[in-house]
Amino acid sequence: MANLVAIYPGMFDPITNAHVDLVQRAAKLFDKVIVAVASNKKKNPRFSLQQRVALNKQVLKTYNHCENVEVMGFDYLLTDFARQQNANVLIRGLRAVSDFEYEFQLASMNRNLVPEIESVFLMPAEEFSFVSSGLVKEVASLGGDVSKFVPPEVLDVLKK
Repeated sequence: MANLVAIYPGMFDPITNAHVDLVQRAAKLFDKVIVAVASNKKKNPRFSLQQRVALNKQVLKTYNHCENVEVMGFDYLLTDFARQQNANVLIRGLRAVSDFEYEFQLASMNRNLVPEIESVFLMPAEEFSFVSSGLVKEVASLGGDVSKFVPPEVLDVLKK
């Protein structure tokens, strides 16, 4: 069987415990997992691409089942990035039914652009099913406690 290389793309602005949960799940399923941090300036990320890549690397090196995980940034079409990395799979997270329609559209577009790459959907553990980077940033900016939702390294950065 071919070496299974999976890409888990996202903004990771910032990485949350839900993201880490999905990375750990994926790392058990695939030979190599690339956490692909998207530049996507249209979404006005709070942290720069370089900061997000560095934070993802720092966080993921401390978790079990992440020995086969690599973190990379990119600022062009995901399917082109996937081809460059010889990826077979794109991983997408589904938190709730509301995520499905958007993710279905993305998967369909990606399949049309690169038919040889499959999209695989993973769900985070139930305790993270409502956690998103956007909610974490909003709660943190209003002084709320987000320590249950992000790794300690992220909490430190958010406090600054």
